[in-house]
Amino acid sequence: MLLTLTTTHQPATDLGYLLHKNPAHAQTFSLNFGKAHVFYPEASEEQCTAALLLDIDAVQLVRGRDKGQSLDQYVNDRPYVASSFLSVALSEVFGTALNGRCKQRPELVETAIPLKATLSVIPCRAGEDWLRRLFEPLGYSLTIEPYTLDEQFSEWGQSHYYTVTLEGQQRLSDLLSHLYVLVPVLDHSKHYWIGDDEVEKLLTRGKGWLETHPEREQIAYRYLKHRRDLTRDALSRLVAEDSVSEEEEEVLDEDEAAGTTEEQEGSDEKKVSVHDQRLQAAFETIRQSGAKRVLDLGCGEGKLLRMLLTEKSFEHILGLDVSYRSLAIARRRLHFDHIAPRQRERISLVHSALTYSDKRLKGYDAAAVVEVIEHLDMSRLSAFERVLFEYAQPGLVVITTPNAEYNVKFETWQAGTFRHKDHRFEWTRQEFEAWGRGVAERFGYSVRFQPVGSEETEVGAISQMGIFEKRSFTA
Repeated sequence: MLLTLTTTHQPATDLGYLLHKNPAHAQTFSLNFGKAHVFYPEASEEQCTAALLLDIDAVQLVRGRDKGQSLDQYVNDRPYVASSFLSVALSEVFGTALNGRCKQRPELVETAIPLKATLSVIPCRAGEDWLRRLFEPLGYSLTIEPYTLDEQFSEWGQSHYYTVTLEGQQRLSDLLSHLYVLVPVLDHSKHYWIGDDEVEKLLTRGKGWLETHPEREQIAYRYLKHRRDLTRDALSRLVAEDSVSEEEEEVLDEDEAAGTTEEQEGSDEKKVSVHDQRLQAAFETIRQSGAKRVLDLGCGEGKLLRMLLTEKSFEHILGLDVSYRSLAIARRRLHFDHIAPRQRERISLVHSALTYSDKRLKGYDAAAVVEVIEHLDMSRLSAFERVLFEYAQPGLVVITTPNAEYNVKFETWQAGTFRHKDHRFEWTRQEFEAWGRGVAERFGYSVRFQPVGSEETEVGAISQMGIFEKRSFTA
């Protein structure tokens, strides 16, 4: 099994410092299942590649076990595919890099650099879509090469083996952590006993990214080898570590439901209660449409959900968010576990991402997307469009987003500053309307636009809203 790691960060040979392996020397390490070889196929100032080759002794793995061994214990794919053996090798051979330590280049450890990782063969019975669902939310672009079962008999179809290349700007320790956790998830078959210590490993290696991964439940379930008790423990601890206390929640700015912070957007926009105006505008538009079933996509900590629950004409409300932290706060704010059963039946909270099709989003009359799209990478915006307008197809969609032209009114900001560090873009009125009209045309909607908040002559309102209606929509 072969893993290669490549960087073009210059000087590229600094990869040797990060991995604590000299590019000028090949090294071999003994493991309890075979040997690991580390060498550098290329090492120049412009580009450097480190290779980890595992030589797994499949016979040695079953020696000493009880009798009654079958042939498939000796003849299997373990020496050739990425599996939990790779995770063990990463920990033992690249352990210092995995833990994010490097005395010679301490600043580089914390720097996201261009990295490319190629897994020569990896098993994935769930197919290419599952590969993308695991790695793309982490910021990687994927190149996937599938293999047929037999080149001479194409009618046999595709195998479940792939060569996968991941590329992205990452810290090396993050890339290694992603591989450490997700390779066994893909393989679906750990080679060693799973116990409580595996929960600790998952929480340690998943810290900082697993908490908000849209597939984290499946990741935990598969990593822990289908042990539901351990999975529940891991997920509950992830939620607890990602949540805030009641005291902390009291000082949270309401805009945090949309990802803003008190010292940034909240401090300026709070003066005009623009967040309340956005929510009220979305609420009134949906209420007046006559919709019965409503989606709140990117529901955050639940302020719009509370407003929707007060309207008796809404028969069912679904709140969706990618953050478990926000959903946990929403549950508390809605008194989710204590409300009357009839009210409880009217609302659902769902953990998912807006860039993946989810059958639970179908069958709704209206959707609110309040200050959410600007948190999506531009490369993922088209996926969001398809999920909402092509797959879910609510009759009415209300989308609000900041008006970038208004930012000049915030006198303390530097030019080009976004309202929040997590914003990937902020649109002018013209840019938002051009995008909205394109979406409406592609997916069979009409669209109209209106300001949110008082308008200034030169720059418009602080926020803007697009109202999309399916051309055949009647609530």
